[in-house]
Amino acid sequence: MTKILSNNRGVALILVILMIGVIISLTLQLNLSSRSEVYEAANLRDEIKLFYIAKSGFYGGETFLIEDSNAFDSLNEDWAKLEPISAGSAAFFDEGYFKLDIKDESGMIPINHLVKDHVYNSDIEDILIRLLTLPQLGLDARQAGDIVDAVKDWIDEDDEVTGFGAESMYYGNLGKPYPCKNGPLDSIDELLMIKGVTRDLYYGTEENPGIREYITVHDTGTININTTPGLVLMALADGITEEMASNMGEFRRDEKNNLSDSSWYKNVPGMDGIAIPPSLISTKSNIFEITSTGFMNNMSKRIRSVVERNSSKKTVKILSWKAE
Repeated sequence: MTKILSNNRGVALILVILMIGVIISLTLQLNLSSRSEVYEAANLRDEIKLFYIAKSGFYGGETFLIEDSNAFDSLNEDWAKLEPISAGSAAFFDEGYFKLDIKDESGMIPINHLVKDHVYNSDIEDILIRLLTLPQLGLDARQAGDIVDAVKDWIDEDDEVTGFGAESMYYGNLGKPYPCKNGPLDSIDELLMIKGVTRDLYYGTEENPGIREYITVHDTGTININTTPGLVLMALADGITEEMASNMGEFRRDEKNNLSDSSWYKNVPGMDGIAIPPSLISTKSNIFEITSTGFMNNMSKRIRSVVERNSSKKTVKILSWKAE
């Protein structure tokens, strides 16, 4: 009897130990789960706060564009000088800050204007070839011409191959086939789908810039000579050297110079004999890209939006929106 009782006590002790082990295990699991939920909740909270910090910067960018009452646009205006706003943005929040940037899409080459009534728009064709053959991009005339032919074929509505361009027969025989669009580009990234446009040409390399920095798919119509990048200045007409483009940039930065008329470039030293087609350039912009990035606790959230400004109504219309 004593032996049986002793065995029962041993079994009971083992059961108690097992139960304690189960309870401890469950407690630890619950603790870990609770910590995980708290961590996830904190992350979600920070994500939401970051989004609204970035959104605040975006609304600030909109305000700068709406309040710009000048008859022309240049890089000397408040919307183009946002470093002080970004640097002081931490004062607007308990924690975190934003970095704000506005790029003038009207200062880029409107690539969808390459085709007009099923034929080349010679002004845009010429500027694209000049851009691609600049030493900074490194293509020769044949390579540049082939790419521009392929872009034309991508945009125009017919199935006839232009020069060394490409239509659906070419794209249909690729490893991952797709049709030629035969319509205007909706996104600048579409260039990567076009024959001859490599990732290095599109994104750039350590040595060379990428063409995506100089081209827009938006209907800006003309190129704002006051805001366009230096490489596009060089591509606006034959004979514009890097030194000339640098002089034009210096002329633009001097606030004493009048930039209201697009022919101001004729007043720049060394520009004698240079003729930029008047129909190609302007000094007024209506489409901009606003990029606002929120920062907090080693995390970031970026909003990138293209907007169209209506100066007469003092309104801004969102054309595209991407949060990442």
